[in-house]
Amino acid sequence: MRKSSFLVLFLVAFGFTAQAQEKDQVIENMIKEAKENSQLKKLAYEVTDLIGPRLVGTPQMQHAHDWAVDTYGEWGIEAENEKWGVWKGWERGVSHIDLVEPRVTSLEGMQLAWSPSTDGPVTAEVVIVPDLEDSVAFQNWLANDVKGKFVMISMMQPSGRPEYNWKEFATEESLEKMRKDRQEAGQSWADRIEKTGYNNRTLPAALEEAGAAGVVASYWSQGFGVQKIFGATTKNIPMVDIALEDYGMLYRMVENDAKPKLRINAESKDLGEMPTFNTVATIKGTEKPEEYIILSAHFDSWDGGTGATDNATGTIVMMEAMRILKKMYPNPKRTIIAGHWGSEEQGLNGSRAFVEDHPEIVENIQAVFNQDNGTGRVVNISGQGFLHSYEFINRWLEPVPQDVRKHIETTFPGSPAGGGSDYASFLAVGAPGFSLSSLNWSYFNYTWHTNRDTYDKIVFDDVENNVILTAILTYMASEDDQSFNREKSILPVNPRSGRQMTWPNQRNATRRGMLD
Repeated sequence: MRKSSFLVLFLVAFGFTAQAQEKDQVIENMIKEAKENSQLKKLAYEVTDLIGPRLVGTPQMQHAHDWAVDTYGEWGIEAENEKWGVWKGWERGVSHIDLVEPRVTSLEGMQLAWSPSTDGPVTAEVVIVPDLEDSVAFQNWLANDVKGKFVMISMMQPSGRPEYNWKEFATEESLEKMRKDRQEAGQSWADRIEKTGYNNRTLPAALEEAGAAGVVASYWSQGFGVQKIFGATTKNIPMVDIALEDYGMLYRMVENDAKPKLRINAESKDLGEMPTFNTVATIKGTEKPEEYIILSAHFDSWDGGTGATDNATGTIVMMEAMRILKKMYPNPKRTIIAGHWGSEEQGLNGSRAFVEDHPEIVENIQAVFNQDNGTGRVVNISGQGFLHSYEFINRWLEPVPQDVRKHIETTFPGSPAGGGSDYASFLAVGAPGFSLSSLNWSYFNYTWHTNRDTYDKIVFDDVENNVILTAILTYMASEDDQSFNREKSILPVNPRSGRQMTWPNQRNATRRGMLD
């Protein structure tokens, strides 16, 4: 071999080695920053305890967007709030629900989102939707027995103990009896509602039209002390949720003709039409600025709790990853965007609007990394139906520390999600969107859309794990010499329908929410 050829090979090898060492150093610096200078607890406190729940159309949601822009600005990251629509404006006030007859006590409960206020305390007798023969009989009841009363529209739970508690302590016979009682009670109540001629969404409006003083519901979340808190479907009378324990007590009083009375004070403000936004933060790329990695997390929440695990945890993962990337990787090869979407809870509206409004970004996405489903460490990444996803994701995962990577199961090529969270908005147009899916931590029973989704449920060790993972995936995707191959796999046959699965279709964002 000639000396000149040897020198060329040496220089090439040296260059690759130096480049690898530089990459290793960036990753090492990012891990050290995540562990030794974490901002997670500060961010979580500010977005949950201080700002509070982030229901679309509320001043708190606007406050959150402004806070995110200001926080990014403090880190030297450009950010802005992009308006994509308008929504019914509403602001929660005090909810106070008291039993005043046959005895006096305060009950655990709250008005549902967008509930009308009471204009001062309202006292009225409580009745239950009756089990009548048919819709004709129900219309007669509406005409004669509803006016001026609070109407209970939910079943009474046979037991306030979740099933895992029964499994731990009950005999087999008692467990099976409980399961049978729950199944029969659920079916009996479903039959009762069906015979009214209405369903759970239309019944409150019928009660309102008949002159009810208010609607009383109870949506138990199958765990101790947890209630699902969603939205009201009345326009002029309050709609409240009462905790299982107090709801059951009221129900038994009505059944035993004790004629209970409630005093409800539900304070809230109708704010008319309010703008809705996405917060978009950007670290501009240097070599391929027209290609993009998007760190995705919805910013809004329901407002029974403070939206801690749905989705403040996903939000602070992406914000902290952006902070670390800006500090340790300030000149990325590709442009890195953090998208904090509004109104995910009402149908992925913010991310769908972004996809519609930014085709120039969508067609050049290298990867979308989305985190949504709770506080747990990431344990699953699917290739979402992209034929070559295993090549890219495995390459991006390779330098992730073993104590983070060992928990993750990958599935290739996988199948594209049609919904569930914001990455689906990108998949619907063929862009590579990936869910960083988390360990459960009793998410669906205890924090998902409940009154207990609060700061104290955050597991910060797992959230830090997810920051490290997200930062490294983003760095590797940015540095990759190859652009992501969007070739789609042939999807499997759906075992339920027997038909071949198809790629999900794009759906339009709702840009006027609850206003028409």
